[in-house]
Amino acid sequence: MSIVIRDVREHELDAILALNNNAGSAILPMDAGRLRYFYDHAEYFRVAERDGALAGFLIGFGSASAHDSSNFAWFAERYRRFCYIDRIVVASRRRGGGVGRALYADMQSYAELRYPHIACEVFLDHGADAALLFHGSFGFREVGQNTMRNVDVRASMMLKDLCSYPWVRDTYGDHLPDAAWIIKPRTPIAPAKAGN
Repeated sequence: MSIVIRDVREHELDAILALNNNAGSAILPMDAGRLRYFYDHAEYFRVAERDGALAGFLIGFGSASAHDSSNFAWFAERYRRFCYIDRIVVASRRRGGGVGRALYADMQSYAELRYPHIACEVFLDHGADAALLFHGSFGFREVGQNTMRNVDVRASMMLKDLCSYPWVRDTYGDHLPDAAWIIKPRTPIAPAKAGN
């Protein structure tokens, strides 16, 4: 009954789309084109497996990305460097079993070597107490609120400071050692330039 966190595979995108769109009102639905954008451009896109079955996923973007989310833009206006969690989804039958914590721990292991903060939002208009408690117990704090354009959803904008980052930055800069345990960043497809 162990949880395995690994990089997403392209052939899993249909299953991930179904998982996302069955998650309920706490997650915005998406279409195949949006998921493809995430697959092509996200810096962090990993899945959780439990007993060999897809149990959840987490998608993240570094602050230097050209991500088009209004919540990402809210953080970018206020913070120079951060890793943004665009979405995390856990299959309903796996909720409460540690899958979300495993995904967040894996994301933190990735981010703390590269960014001083992890940023995310929690929708406030859909019974958010469990999500707020989860994030608070994981070290996040609210740094503001944002009403998302085009969907009229109010979100608590949450930030977690990563205490390891200053030491890693001062010791290694942008040249992390080549160690097997260090999660390698995905190589997002560069956005097309105008005129090409």
